[in-house]
Amino acid sequence: MRNKLRLLSRRQFVAAGAGATALLSAPSLVRASSWPTKPIKILAGSAPGGQTDQFARLYGEYLQRELGQTIVVENKAGAGGAVAALELKRADPDGHTLMICNTTAYMLNPVLIKDIKYNVPQDFTWVAVMPGGSLPLVVGEKVGAKTLKDFIDYAKKTEKVNIGTYAAGSFAHMVIVELNKQYGLKMEAVHYRGEAPMWSDLAGGSIEAGIGSYTAALPVLQTGKGRAVAVSRRRLDVLPDVATFKEQGATSRVHSLLTFQGCMAPAKTPPEIVAKLNALFVAASKSDRVREVLKSQGVDEGAMTLQASNALYKEEAPIWAEIAGGLGPQPQ
Repeated sequence: MRNKLRLLSRRQFVAAGAGATALLSAPSLVRASSWPTKPIKILAGSAPGGQTDQFARLYGEYLQRELGQTIVVENKAGAGGAVAALELKRADPDGHTLMICNTTAYMLNPVLIKDIKYNVPQDFTWVAVMPGGSLPLVVGEKVGAKTLKDFIDYAKKTEKVNIGTYAAGSFAHMVIVELNKQYGLKMEAVHYRGEAPMWSDLAGGSIEAGIGSYTAALPVLQTGKGRAVAVSRRRLDVLPDVATFKEQGATSRVHSLLTFQGCMAPAKTPPEIVAKLNALFVAASKSDRVREVLKSQGVDEGAMTLQASNALYKEEAPIWAEIAGGLGPQPQ
């Protein structure tokens, strides 16, 4: 019995030594296994209430429950997400600071902001792309249009047509510019600081149309003050009878681009931690709670894998840059 115990002890010692050697040769694995060691901060690149803020809190709730660590959401609004991006750039790459911003921060700011202080592929690493749902073009009730063709015909015979956007240089702004190019129109983009005042003006008849999220437009749609005549990229489950711009003859590549909320971490964050975070985001989008909220917002796609997120950025960033470059420098 004594010899058997001695042999077992030696095996344990050898195994422990081998394990220690392996851990010393892979410090990132040590960090990944012990992470998180403190509260995780999510920088939301917009003011409270918008989809960016909602996504940060929704996914943050899931992370907090699964990791057993406090998740703190800090709103860092300004310059289309550039304020949040600069803070993330300065953060330690230890997996305890993340950022969630919309498409503008990643695809448009690098083109539209002169002397921008961050570089997406150099300063950050993708955690997950979260599709934000197609954006509807909503026309006011006085317009009387039911389809994109109806609206284009209205714009051709009306001296001045104003379409609201949620920000200068935004995806909505790009859509208006591209529609003007294709149909020879001079519709004017009216830029707001967010969606709420835009939809309020549409309901009041101050503007003829607006482009924004389904969730924010819902009060206008429900009261009949506005009607959706087209949606970007793909049809929405909540608006199944509203065809996409492309289905209705709009040819610009902008209409096929994915608008999204993206989560990123500082560059050099251990890949094992990034992979774990991505798995959590993907799992969250399949949970009942998150799926229910996304559905209410007209979002029918969940968080994408790391491979898909990186592939999307690589494929679509040049298209965003090319189209947005035609807008020229925008006020921030």
